[in-house]
Amino acid sequence: MDNRKVPQEVKKSFMLWLVAIAAGVFEMIIAVTQILSKDSGSGNSIFIAVGIRTIIFATLLYIIVKMYYGRNWARIALAILLGGIGTLSLIIDPVKWILEGNSLDKALDSMTLYSFLFGLSRIIHLASVIAAFILMFRPAANKYYRSVA
Repeated sequence: MDNRKVPQEVKKSFMLWLVAIAAGVFEMIIAVTQILSKDSGSGNSIFIAVGIRTIIFATLLYIIVKMYYGRNWARIALAILLGGIGTLSLIIDPVKWILEGNSLDKALDSMTLYSFLFGLSRIIHLASVIAAFILMFRPAANKYYRSVA
C-alpha cells in the first residue's frame, strides 16, 4: 500500500496507538523499578509479568501496523482490545479508589516521583487511546478501510 494513500486520520491514529503502547511500556518500567527499589524479593514473578506484557505489546504493535495498512480486522481488534478492554483497565483502579472515599487532596499529599510519573503517563496513555480510537473511525478512515478490503 502506498503511504500517500493512507488518510491523515489513519496516520494520526497509528501514531497515537504507538504513543499508547509507549506509555504502557513506561508504566511497566515505573512499576518494576518501584518494586525492585523496595527489594521485595519477587524477581521471578516480575520476570514473568514483564515477559507476558512484552508479548502483549509486540502483538499489539503487529495489529497496529496491520490497521495502518488498511486491515479492517485489525481496526476492530484495536477497538475491542485497546479501546474497550484497555480503557477499562486504565480507569478501573482510579474509579475504585475514588469510590472508596479517597480524594484528590489525599493523592497530592502522598505523591511520590513514581506516582507522579505513573499518573502523568496514565493520562497520556488514556488520551492517546481515546483519540486514536476516534480517528480510526472518522469518515475518511472508514472509506479507506472499505477501499482496501
